[in-house]
Amino acid sequence: MSDTAQPSFKDKMMKALGKFSGSRFVRAIMGAGYSIIAFSIIGSMFLVLTVLPQVITAKGFVDFYNNTIGRFSNMYTVIYNATMGIIAIFFAGSFAYNYADIYRKEENLLLDPLNAVFLTLMGLFITVPQLVWKSGSTIFINILKNNNVIAGGYSVSGSGLTRIGATGIFTGLVVAWLTVQIYRFCIKHNWRIKMPASVPSGVANSFSALIPGFVVAFTIGIIDIILIVLGTDIFQVLYIPFSFISAIADTWWGFLIVIFFIHFLWWFGIHGATITSSFYQAIVLANMADNVKGGFHVFAGDPINAFVTIGGSGATLGMAIFIAFLARSKQLKELGKLELIPAIFNINEPLIFGLPIVYNVGLFIPFICAPLASGAVAYVAIATHMVPKIIIQQPWPTPVGLSGMIATASWQGFVLSVVCAVVAFLIWFPFIRHYDTAIYKKEQADAIKA
Repeated sequence: MSDTAQPSFKDKMMKALGKFSGSRFVRAIMGAGYSIIAFSIIGSMFLVLTVLPQVITAKGFVDFYNNTIGRFSNMYTVIYNATMGIIAIFFAGSFAYNYADIYRKEENLLLDPLNAVFLTLMGLFITVPQLVWKSGSTIFINILKNNNVIAGGYSVSGSGLTRIGATGIFTGLVVAWLTVQIYRFCIKHNWRIKMPASVPSGVANSFSALIPGFVVAFTIGIIDIILIVLGTDIFQVLYIPFSFISAIADTWWGFLIVIFFIHFLWWFGIHGATITSSFYQAIVLANMADNVKGGFHVFAGDPINAFVTIGGSGATLGMAIFIAFLARSKQLKELGKLELIPAIFNINEPLIFGLPIVYNVGLFIPFICAPLASGAVAYVAIATHMVPKIIIQQPWPTPVGLSGMIATASWQGFVLSVVCAVVAFLIWFPFIRHYDTAIYKKEQADAIKA
């Protein structure tokens, strides 16, 4: 009989999730997601200027708006389109840069991340034009109607080229992955033009991308031609599975599953928000852009930080306030005072690791159920149009109330955010009170022994 202990389910799960979160692909997606946050927020802020008369409908304000800053509303739209309107370019380019840079460092390859970006953009733009196979040739589609403008194969709208906007994020991601893999393969097998050592590095790097560039263009071009002959193209084929996944995530049960996994992973000490967001970030960006154009999605922008994890993962704002002012135990009261300010800005690592919540069986239920409850309330409120849909990406540390108001550009969003925080606290209350009482009794017993 072996004395070697078998790893527990918890150890196996942590090892598997750790391996997944540490994979190059996931790290590159997370890097891309972080890098485009600024652009989505910039676009959202200018969108706020465009929709102000819809938020503040008082006649005096509307007249003031129309006669002052409202005169430049088209320019606000231009700036929005220069960010969210070309979000596929930002996302694909950033992913390619991060992905190539990871390979460059970890495999010690002569990969230039900037070359990876340019090769990716070339590959992406190969997929942008719409062509059909007619009379034995590829023909650009031309449709000039009020609701459908395609000129020379390029579909355009008020936001510019439609395929480099939010709908192109998924295609851009796949093209970026394929491009970096081709680039890596070529460099790894010395399929590159080598320049003399005396040639400046910038010139040498540009020529080193020549052969990989031909391979990328040839590969994507051949794939697209085959699909065009079959009556479709790369963009349409890739959009089908991702739109299906997006549709699932936008359901009430899909939304709650996302929330559940965030917190289930966090309870094991794994950053659940980081891992799950690598899956859904492209979806919420695309949905938010579609909402601006007249679509309707609940799972758009950043609903998690606006309405669900208020105070941090676990929706702990109300609980933090409770232990700071009403806890009987000295331990919880001091921890609450330490956490109070960070909680306002949705930061609660002191609670997760200091209370602690991680591996704490007694707090597992509220940690999971409080955000599920606030998420359910938020979903119902938006899905039933009691609260406007999300059209703006608010910074994730935005405090309760203000986060919901910015996200939905409405006072109803402010109210919903506060209601969600209260609902979450009602779930937390009996559990944290019981936990506080237990610790208080232990403190009293230790004081008597001393």
